[in-house]
Amino acid sequence: KLLYSKKSCVILKKNKKSGFAICTDCLAIVHKYFCSDFLYNSKGGLSMIAIGADHGGYKLKEEIKKYFEENNIDYEDYGTYSEERTDYPIYAKKVAEAMVTGNADKGILICRSGYGMTVVANKFKGVRAASVTSVAYAKSAKADDDINLLTLSGDNTTIKEAIEMINAWLETEFKGGRYKERLDMLEKIENENMK
Repeated sequence: KLLYSKKSCVILKKNKKSGFAICTDCLAIVHKYFCSDFLYNSKGGLSMIAIGADHGGYKLKEEIKKYFEENNIDYEDYGTYSEERTDYPIYAKKVAEAMVTGNADKGILICRSGYGMTVVANKFKGVRAASVTSVAYAKSAKADDDINLLTLSGDNTTIKEAIEMINAWLETEFKGGRYKERLDMLEKIENENMK
């Protein structure tokens, strides 16, 4: 059976190539053209968000995951999986690698401040990470710099604030034009310095 709205089905496995999603609960099929709630990447394929956190961001990560599941937003959790003390570079590396290899086209990282994750993620070619603290900053990060990875502070961000910032980021389009020229300059710098 073909569904026309995500509200009829909540447990979806999406196929990026075909644009179909299969509900793992009732095996119904949803086609992307009948569901406006599918999230697409810049190339027209279905989007995948890689998410990760250290112990300081674990609780917020789990709340964000619940929101993603309730709204059929595709994500992959790269850890950590508890509040046991760990080190943020481990998870920033995993999420950034998922983006570099094409397993995800967007990323979200959470540590206590958001800053450490930002530093690590920006060591990876093609990853443009920014720590955001407001909806306005989330929008401008995407519109002006085509930021493809958000970092959040687990200590200073509520789940409501996180969802508002994430949605603003996902819904905002990159301006292009002179902003694209700046990204071309950035890419040249990457190519010169990231061998």
